[in-house]
Amino acid sequence: MTAIDAVLERFALLHPRRIDLSLDRVERLLADLGAPHKRLPPVVHVAGTNGKGSTIAFMRAALEAAGKRVHVYTSPHLVRFNERIRLAGALVDDERLADALARCEAVNAGRSISVFEITTAAAFVLFSETPADYLLLEVGLGGRYDATNVIERPAATVITPVSIDHVEFLGPTIEKIAYEKAGILRHGVAAIVAEQDGAALRVIEREALKVGALRRFAGRDFHARAENGRFAYEDAEGLVDLPAPRLVGRHQLGNAATAVATLRAIEPGLANRALERGLVDVEWPARLQRLRGGPLVALAPPRAEVWLDGAHNEAGGRALAEAIADLEDHAPRPLALICGTLASKDTAGFLSHFKGLAQEALAVPVAGEHAARSAEEVAAIARSVGIEAVACDGVASALKFLAAREWPVPPRILVAGSLYLAGAVLEANGDAPR
Repeated sequence: MTAIDAVLERFALLHPRRIDLSLDRVERLLADLGAPHKRLPPVVHVAGTNGKGSTIAFMRAALEAAGKRVHVYTSPHLVRFNERIRLAGALVDDERLADALARCEAVNAGRSISVFEITTAAAFVLFSETPADYLLLEVGLGGRYDATNVIERPAATVITPVSIDHVEFLGPTIEKIAYEKAGILRHGVAAIVAEQDGAALRVIEREALKVGALRRFAGRDFHARAENGRFAYEDAEGLVDLPAPRLVGRHQLGNAATAVATLRAIEPGLANRALERGLVDVEWPARLQRLRGGPLVALAPPRAEVWLDGAHNEAGGRALAEAIADLEDHAPRPLALICGTLASKDTAGFLSHFKGLAQEALAVPVAGEHAARSAEEVAAIARSVGIEAVACDGVASALKFLAAREWPVPPRILVAGSLYLAGAVLEANGDAPR
């Protein structure tokens, strides 16, 4: 066990028995640490249900192409905790991370606090001690009472598409969830809002008007479309012809548009060349990522395509299925879906979008996650939505199962259903983020 793992285990012992969304604990700890959250570079605060990480990845790539130093805070991680904290372009190293965590542990002095709250405080300590031009800050859960929402005056706020997720904490309706996400909006601060479900949009606009945010809404204040293999973006400043985003899927067009709108709000003079590089240089692992080699891929049928995605809720399943359908239109192949999910997720809603698209589902457990559904349970849910399914004891077994079969056309294999599953696949295949 590493020093980082050890301190994270100790943090878990301080975790409240029941998560009551509140800023009190993190504000107390930050005050005791000397208020590092008040010594940060300009912050772009990003909330939403789906697309937060991809939108941030586009922005980071463009800002770095323009020569900016960029901090990034995202969650969860795929393989190593260090992935959550990027300091001026590089993932935090073990020594600096362990030191920041230890300092927060000492100052907290055993008081009740959630793991996300105390690790967010540690991230703010690191960000405050390293010079940078921007901090791209992703909300962990919700927005209004998320530990990141201590930033009083961000440079911009962003809300990516809102859908049903984390209902046990945020509420059972799209309106309630949108209300929580809108809690990051600030008076006089640009609010860039991606395309939304109508009910979510009404709530976000109401809250934006209430606080006096400077509203920039997709479909009204900015527009984007695919055109002749390119990406056309348009707002009040004019039309920009850009290359198609490197990240695959129609949903990534929306994420790219939100990123461009945000960049044009915070950096009005940002060169089109930087926007172009941001779209083509972007990297965001486990978002419809093609795995082209490695120990796991070697187990697949010869010449099979192996794709990996961390989508895990109903809206994510819909966007992922649309992207796979586009691949099918371009280059038809039989689709095998390897799926593992957590018990807290709408597995039926996620899988329903693959009916008629996936030839079969191979259900697997999410190793190491006590809150995961069993392979047998996932297989039963797949059958209930009309997809033939079998249970396997892991991704390697599922790939071997597929390889033992004769395929007239090499299959397209998609591994999806959980970011934790995606992380395990990347690690086993030697593709962990660097």
